[in-house]
Amino acid sequence: MKNNLSIAELIKKNKQKHRTFASIREKTIPFLLFICAVVSIFTTLGIIFTLLFETITFFNRVEFIEFISSKEWLPFFKSDPSYGILPLISGTLVVAVIAMVVAIPLGLTTAIYLSEYASERTRRILKPMLEVLAGIPTIVYGFFALTFVTPFLQKFIPNLSFFNALSPGIVVGIMIIPMVASLSEDAMNAVPNSIREGALGLGATRFEVAIKVVLPAALSGIIASFVLAISRAIGETMIVTIAGGATPTLAFDVTNSIQTMTAYIVQVSLGDATYGSTVYYSIYAVGMTLFIFTLIMNLLAQFISKKFREAY
Repeated sequence: MKNNLSIAELIKKNKQKHRTFASIREKTIPFLLFICAVVSIFTTLGIIFTLLFETITFFNRVEFIEFISSKEWLPFFKSDPSYGILPLISGTLVVAVIAMVVAIPLGLTTAIYLSEYASERTRRILKPMLEVLAGIPTIVYGFFALTFVTPFLQKFIPNLSFFNALSPGIVVGIMIIPMVASLSEDAMNAVPNSIREGALGLGATRFEVAIKVVLPAALSGIIASFVLAISRAIGETMIVTIAGGATPTLAFDVTNSIQTMTAYIVQVSLGDATYGSTVYYSIYAVGMTLFIFTLIMNLLAQFISKKFREAY
């Protein structure tokens, strides 16, 4: 009887230890998550305030009207520098548009196949292979664009410059295909199978079900993936820096050298400008412009996702 009591007491103590550990864990984990959230918020605020203060310093030296309206970006001219952001914006948008022309059809087609046609075994094989593209360093993509894509395109476009907008645009599109495909497939997989079965029961083919039923039902998630992919293309750095060149121009010519906002930031960050100079502060003004573009795209993605979301 004494041994039984000892065993019972031992079990009771063990349960108390487990309760104590569970209680500590339940109190500690929310606190750690709160700390992570606070760190994320303060990091974002630190980035915003850094950009804001340095941008204000830049606009104390350069008029805001010149920054947003001038068609020339010549910050390194000593006699008469010009700080018009439009050439950098045009170069950024040209690359982003080319990238989306590549990524949207290929990514959406891949998502439709993986969601509606591929077997479970095929999906388990193809999806990780596709997502390998997202893990390749962007500098590798940049050299791929410069040493392979550009020479290949020059065989068909003889007047294509060694540095151009077309080659990095195509490669940026290839890079963001996994983002479009993965997010679009997740949106399509969220559509209930009962909707598919109902359409098939009415005599629709699998292609008609995919195009006329599943795609409209998953439209919010698909469009959100497009917008996020555009945001990623706008913020791409190394590919356009290596293969795009460093010639800011407002002409929308994909065969000639361009310069994007991110490429300019890299150029100045390499030491082409002294600390405290107007050129130095210009990278913060460009960075703030890029930040605003990215913020608008993310807000647009959230708005579209809420606006067209289907509830099942």
